[in-house]
Amino acid sequence: MAGRGPGATEHLVLPGVLTAEQAAETVAGILAVQHRDGAIPWFRGHHLDPWDHVEAAMALDAAGEHPAAARAYEWLARHQNEDGSWYAAYEEPVGAGAPGAGPGHTLTRPGDLGRETNFVAYAAVGIWHHYLATGDDAFLDRMWPVVHAAVEFVLALQQPGGQIGWKREADGTPVDDALLTGSSSVHQALRCALAIAEEREEPQPDWELAAGALGHAIRHHPERFLDKSRYSMDWYYPVLGGAVTGAQATARIAAGWDRFVVPGLGVRCVVPNPWVTGGESCELALALWVMGESDRALEILQSIQHLRAEGGMYWTGYVFEGNRAVWPEERTTWTAGSLLLAVAALGGDEATTAVFGGGRLPRGLEPDCCR
Repeated sequence: MAGRGPGATEHLVLPGVLTAEQAAETVAGILAVQHRDGAIPWFRGHHLDPWDHVEAAMALDAAGEHPAAARAYEWLARHQNEDGSWYAAYEEPVGAGAPGAGPGHTLTRPGDLGRETNFVAYAAVGIWHHYLATGDDAFLDRMWPVVHAAVEFVLALQQPGGQIGWKREADGTPVDDALLTGSSSVHQALRCALAIAEEREEPQPDWELAAGALGHAIRHHPERFLDKSRYSMDWYYPVLGGAVTGAQATARIAAGWDRFVVPGLGVRCVVPNPWVTGGESCELALALWVMGESDRALEILQSIQHLRAEGGMYWTGYVFEGNRAVWPEERTTWTAGSLLLAVAALGGDEATTAVFGGGRLPRGLEPDCCR
């Protein structure tokens, strides 16, 4: 599939960001890291986490590489725990690092036995995206039990205020503290799960109530979440996850713009550190697109072209003071994936715009006291 050539990615062309040839090179770079069994680690020889695995798979679907994306979701189905979760990280055996390695060289060994709710929930986003991209009803039938079990695991950690506890420890102990970024990602995932349920005519009223309560908490109760306001993700993720919209979204992004955006270089991961990262920059671009600000989204994507590396992949980040160097020296599948998804949204890819634009996603039911 990697040999399909630049014509297969013409819809990913964006001035100052990607040519068709560059897009094809980036897609091939992700495919080269993917294992034969579908697993997509961060890079060759590194670990896999379920959230970034899904993001890379979504990028493959946006590029038309549907069989490769399907293998990624089948990997999830095979490795789902009995309680509906996945572990926070999976490792390769020592010395395994080659893509397409044999059956013994697979990402099946847990590297972190914690189970993070936003990692688990995000499978629903990718599965819905794949279905919209392919119209594959049989795939959706196979994945419905996977989605159902994952959502039930996540909602077991929802708190009375609507926020989602961020993980279960390795011994099963629930962590009730909630993260705004994680809960915002879960909000998007719940809406995608509800869309899957609707498509299958399997109503899930409890999920609707959960999504509504979660959205209300994100919009109106910042005190219910741990204070991680130094991180740019806490700034834009409530918008990207679809909980904060309209004038509230505009005001939120305006309030943090000068704090997090470094003109010409991208978006800081965390203030005050002089470090811009590709993933956060691309996600902000997606959030801007969601708000209807495509011109600013394009500017952000153009500003991180200094992160593009030989072979079409992207460095994770860049330190812009002191030694002024890429750091860490990693070219991650999820950074490349986030860029491809942002470009796909700006280019009007139907599946990607539906998943992030939210037009076809159920909103959930707010608590009676708050409507």
